Amino acid sequence: MVNINELKFDERGLIPAIVVDAVSKRVLTLAYMNEESLRISMERELSCFFSRSRERLWLKGETSGNYQHIVSITADCDRDALVVMVEPEGPACHLLTASCFAYPVWNSDSRSEFSYDELMTLLEGRRNTPKEGSYTSYLFEKGLDKILKKVGEECTEVIIAAKAEDKSETVYEIADLAYHIMVLMTEQGITLEDIHRELASRHVIDKKVKQEKMT
Repeated sequence: MVNINELKFDERGLIPAIVVDAVSKRVLTLAYMNEESLRISMERELSCFFSRSRERLWLKGETSGNYQHIVSITADCDRDALVVMVEPEGPACHLLTASCFAYPVWNSDSRSEFSYDELMTLLEGRRNTPKEGSYTSYLFEKGLDKILKKVGEECTEVIIAAKAEDKSETVYEIADLAYHIMVLMTEQGITLEDIHRELASRHVIDKKVKQEKMT
């Protein structure tokens, strides 16, 4: 672990803190901390920053209720910047957008971004506003039984490909299965955050079990 005394604060006693959603990995905002706000953040497990414009500490969410629960704080190799992983209760931006970084400047014509959050948003859109010719909308139109049938079929395809030890085919089939699982999640109102919390709770339990076995 890096000690606070090892961090390099600037001439104003500040260090930049890049805040990232621990689930989606999306960059939420860039803020600044001084030593006091960093200590408060660590003690309360809530993001606390130093406002350069108001020249004072501010606890994120103290007026809006949009608190950021800290999962971890990591320093860079030069010890002069921080990444703060959080589980946000609401929008990070004062303009009420999930992230302060919501304004594209440039996009590559040959490469594109992908995120599970964006895919879930697309699936929800196809469910709430069906699109003619869309396979996703077709699944939602047919309902739960059809979706479950497809999940079952894709599970079988994954098993067959894996048993044949065909890596590329297994990857292809797992991607198909993941998509249909996410369609099922959307149909039943299950979010990525729900799955994240469940897996995180199991990780903690597994950690405790391992520790008990070692003692």
